[in-house]
Amino acid sequence: MANRKGDRRERELVNRLDEAGFAVMRAPASGGATQRDLPDVLAGNGDVFYAIEAKSSAGDPIYLTGEEVEALVYFARNFGAKARIGVRFDREDWYFFHPGDLYTTDGGNYRVKRETALAEGEEFESFVGGSRQSRLG
Repeated sequence: MANRKGDRRERELVNRLDEAGFAVMRAPASGGATQRDLPDVLAGNGDVFYAIEAKSSAGDPIYLTGEEVEALVYFARNFGAKARIGVRFDREDWYFFHPGDLYTTDGGNYRVKRETALAEGEEFESFVGGSRQSRLG
């Protein structure tokens, strides 16, 4: 069931980025469907390109393994995109972090608490450039 909620949140993020004028796709192979480590979402608007690992939670802290973050950074670097972690807590909007700005646990994993997202995360409007691009047609 958690996977279905995560999938729904990823689709929500894709739709929001699309509405903000980004060319965007959800990587259907993320989450173990392939041997390759792929980000959840790829998005670009001609000026900026993002490889995004998207995580959501009802309220508990969000954890990412060191391997997840390393794979994201590796892919983004090779693809020419900026690596970002997108987090969404229930009843909150999306917030974005550079992987280097995440709290590292003693075990080498990463954690984002709700309070940290609200206080330190980049808000969606800022992340997409603060303005919506006009569309042809």
